[in-house]
Amino acid sequence: MLLEYTCSNYKSIKDRVVFSLLSDKNDHSHSENVVPCSNKKVLRSSIIYGANGSGKTNFLDSIGFMAALVSQSIHKQPGEIIPQFPHKLSEHNVPTVFKVQFVRHGIRYSYGFSILDNFIDGEYLYYFPKKRRVKIFERDGMRIIPGDRYKKAFDVSLGVLKENRLFLSCAANYTNLSEIEEAFLFFIQDIVIYNKDINNWTEYSINLMKKNKAIKQRFIELLQQFGTGIKNISSKTEKVKIDAEPIPNELKGILPSEVNRITVKVDYGSFQTDLSSEESDGIQKLFELLCPIIDILANDKVLLCDELENSLHESLVYQIIQMFHQEGSQAQLIFSTHDTSLLSTDIFRRDQIWFTQLTKERATDLYSLIEFKNLGELENIEKGYIAGKYGAIPFLNTPAVNQFSER
Repeated sequence: MLLEYTCSNYKSIKDRVVFSLLSDKNDHSHSENVVPCSNKKVLRSSIIYGANGSGKTNFLDSIGFMAALVSQSIHKQPGEIIPQFPHKLSEHNVPTVFKVQFVRHGIRYSYGFSILDNFIDGEYLYYFPKKRRVKIFERDGMRIIPGDRYKKAFDVSLGVLKENRLFLSCAANYTNLSEIEEAFLFFIQDIVIYNKDINNWTEYSINLMKKNKAIKQRFIELLQQFGTGIKNISSKTEKVKIDAEPIPNELKGILPSEVNRITVKVDYGSFQTDLSSEESDGIQKLFELLCPIIDILANDKVLLCDELENSLHESLVYQIIQMFHQEGSQAQLIFSTHDTSLLSTDIFRRDQIWFTQLTKERATDLYSLIEFKNLGELENIEKGYIAGKYGAIPFLNTPAVNQFSER
């Protein structure tokens, strides 16, 4: 489970922002939205609001960037730089910093790294067996300082360390330490980022159903519960050769010679439709999301989704949220949205509701509703947000709006 995440100097995020999924001791509502984990009370979900361009996407993207670098940096070649996206107004010598605290299989970990001039500047990994912090390693540039228990554990890993490689990635591939492996797998297996522009989520769903019949059965049950009228799903995957003629010579041999072509039929009992060409965007998104969500709930993963409500009716979004709040797992849902109908203490605790807002420096500020004191128990949060009480809304050019409305 994700406990806390910190980031600074990444895209629109200039100064340090801290995102916590630890429940606030002063909020006693919705106990079903909290799960005990490693002697802590952790939130099952968080929702993020903010105006367009305020940094919601950049914040979620920063978590994805951190996870991807842990996964892929072992493959960096000598001299290959790490992409770095500092804030436009940041000083040149200010690093980009990522820190995270999480729990995996009952053990808490703390991991972080910094990037300066497109290379790894610092890094650390601690864990907390029996509630006491134990240093696994710290890093300063190319210098690794192992913890007392690990003085000779990293001899091989040090041989593959580069200034563009995270030591966690090196050690995960060249040691057999369970502590290292668990920390590495949190980023590889437990962080799931919904982005259909990067990953083929339709193929992901089909593979899940083929591997596990129980997932397909549960998927069909959910489609019926959601009132879609769908009775069954069938799919066919075939290899299709790519025509080499239109491909530039420099790309031949790099691109695959064939790709998977997936055909999905949606069965309504009396007729069938083709998923990609005949179904709505909403049905297509349900097909992409529901199977992974079933897997996420079963395996205590963390789903991050930007604008979850896109192409979905608000009642379906509500049902998806309730799956995370009601299922007996330690899975988590973190998502951004513009749907103010969800902005309700009937659904969320105040410590689950977050906002992003741009400062005068065009930098993202991230804060929680729990930081607003003296809010009445019966206060209408949606109306307060629309009225600008909590910030994080667009600043309208009033004369321009009035001119438009008069036309």
